[in-house]
Amino acid sequence: MPSDWAVELHGVTRRYGRGGSAVHALRGIDLTLPPGTFTAVMGPSGSGKSTFLQCAAGLDRPTAGRIVLGGTDITGLSENKLTALRRTRLGFVFQAFNLLPSLTVEQNVVLPMRLAGHRPDRRRAAEVLGQVGLADKGRRRPGQLSGGQQQRVAIARALVTHPDVVFADEPTGALDTTTAAEILALLRGAVDTQHATVVMVTHDPSAAAWADRVLFLADGTIIDHLDRAPADRIAARMRDLTARPTYTQTAA
Repeated sequence: MPSDWAVELHGVTRRYGRGGSAVHALRGIDLTLPPGTFTAVMGPSGSGKSTFLQCAAGLDRPTAGRIVLGGTDITGLSENKLTALRRTRLGFVFQAFNLLPSLTVEQNVVLPMRLAGHRPDRRRAAEVLGQVGLADKGRRRPGQLSGGQQQRVAIARALVTHPDVVFADEPTGALDTTTAAEILALLRGAVDTQHATVVMVTHDPSAAAWADRVLFLADGTIIDHLDRAPADRIAARMRDLTARPTYTQTAA
């Protein structure tokens, strides 16, 4: 069914283990994100950021609750259907780039199409490579590119299928400051010009400042958010979170 939301989490919890030794990574997350927005997720170490991203992207299954992406409830999907959805309707950008070194840049970009059983669209690959400034690098191998260029390839791969949502996990963590800003500008541009929806986990306030909204997690709960905030304000909020040891309820 059509939905007004790109991402919906309803009462999502994730628990590892049982009994007294159980770890509650997520504690009843309720969240809706509209399409065409850029959301950053931050929090102290152990706050649940990675689990949040993995559950929202269908890479891990929640213990309870529902997750809806682009109007599709993914919570009860079989592993085969979930894999097909990830390949066709979701994009991923990781800190380590995750490119296949034996493939050319173009082949890496069209890999989601090939894995989904579709004929690779070389015209679309050329289009997204042009958008990320690598129009002349399609025949190169990843090892012939700089780290920043490899991350540009990863962004092109994430965008090639016109996904409902792009999930980015510390996409600038391995890059220098200048190159990181270039990568973030590409993600911001995808949102502003292509109506993409980006959800990014980051520890860097300067990276989070590119987002429309920053969500702050602590103890598996969203406790606060900032809209269109500068890096210094985000950093100050993170310092406050890190200084407080525990949280028992979600902030209004």
